[in-house]
Amino acid sequence: MVVRHVTAQQLGLDKGLAEADDDALFKWLIASFLFGKPIQQRIAEQAYRVIVEQQQLDTPRKLGTSSKGQLVRMLGQAHYVRYDHSTAERLLKLCRTLIDEYDGKLSTMRQRSPDRAVFEHHLLAFEGIGPKTVEIFMREAAAGLY
Repeated sequence: MVVRHVTAQQLGLDKGLAEADDDALFKWLIASFLFGKPIQQRIAEQAYRVIVEQQQLDTPRKLGTSSKGQLVRMLGQAHYVRYDHSTAERLLKLCRTLIDEYDGKLSTMRQRSPDRAVFEHHLLAFEGIGPKTVEIFMREAAAGLY
């Protein structure tokens, strides 16, 4: 069986990532977060498209003002139901932490990280982000960041 990896290019984020654009970085972080869970990639991609593209929750502030119930419904619309409640909670916490600690910008986290290892350590500090999510995120974002 061939494992399909969704790329930033497929989501239209590759140019923004190359320039370390905060909007593209956040969108790719959300995509990486969803892809990092043990769920089918096509379902994770659909969840990304519902949340970010259809609902326009494409910044930490916009996504962070959603309710857990709204996010659970969006995830359900994409058939991302196995981890819907925990994913919704963790997405909201991710947004709050990003806003509270980094003014909602991954570029601020990058500025506070003297090297890639420290940046990755900061990513791992977010609840729900583990090594797989960091690997997915950095696979495409690292070139623009470092």
